[in-house]
Amino acid sequence: MRGQIAATEEIIRIETQALDILRKQLALGQVAGGDVAAVEATLAQAQATLPPLQKQLALQRDLLTALIGRFPSQQPAEKFDLASLQMPPDLPVSLPSKLVEQRPDVRSAEAQMHSASALIGVAVAAQLPQFTLAATGGTTSNLISQFITTPGTAFWTVAGNVAQTVFDAGTLLHKRRAADAAFDQAAAMYRSTVITAFQNVADALHAVQSDAETLRAAVAAERAAFKSLEIARRQLQLGAISYLGLLTAENTYDTALLALVQAQAARFADTAALFQALGGGWWNREDAAPPKTWDIEFVP
Repeated sequence: MRGQIAATEEIIRIETQALDILRKQLALGQVAGGDVAAVEATLAQAQATLPPLQKQLALQRDLLTALIGRFPSQQPAEKFDLASLQMPPDLPVSLPSKLVEQRPDVRSAEAQMHSASALIGVAVAAQLPQFTLAATGGTTSNLISQFITTPGTAFWTVAGNVAQTVFDAGTLLHKRRAADAAFDQAAAMYRSTVITAFQNVADALHAVQSDAETLRAAVAAERAAFKSLEIARRQLQLGAISYLGLLTAENTYDTALLALVQAQAARFADTAALFQALGGGWWNREDAAPPKTWDIEFVP
């Protein structure tokens, strides 16, 4: 946001200077009033884009303050600009599917499906008869003298009880069916969550690839505009163009610089979106390290 604000302020400064020159030329009869009105309209449009940028910057500052657990009046003293940020040295264009497993929403949906599966087992067990086994020990003998001392007189009696609900009006059956339906719902939710996760990753990868191409074009446009500006400055020294021509070249360069700032910001944002789509931390997993593919070097 600060990069866009700086470029916009520079454009406003250049167009203000151009308007002052045209107004003086209009007073001398060197230009028509339509030329002045056109520059006035362009300047007004540039000035109208500045307040929304300043508003977005203020909102981002409030968001950062909230993320560190402070009130808006306790904003941190640190300030960030585009030049202080750095991209990872390597960004992947293809990633192993197992990386998606570490997303919190995928893990949560998987846990819910396991829980629903366990509830089916509980419902099935509730429908089965409940067995209770008991063993009773004792001795038997025809003679009292052999009642305790003689071997072979001991015996065990095993008794079993079977308990089962005779009539429950189908309650247990419906509980089983409800458990089955809950599992089907959890499984469908899990599948939907996984599909959405893969969609997020694919969208982020496409965005990162597109950002790379956009950034290349923006860098080329900025360098071409800067070269044109250098030529215009030399021409002004030689008297080949007017100062208004130099201002036009400067305005073109600042417009290209603004587009470059926007392209850089989009690349940072989409890279962060890729980290978020993967749940973060894939660089710490040796079992799922993505392949190194391409890198873009930008020299301001």
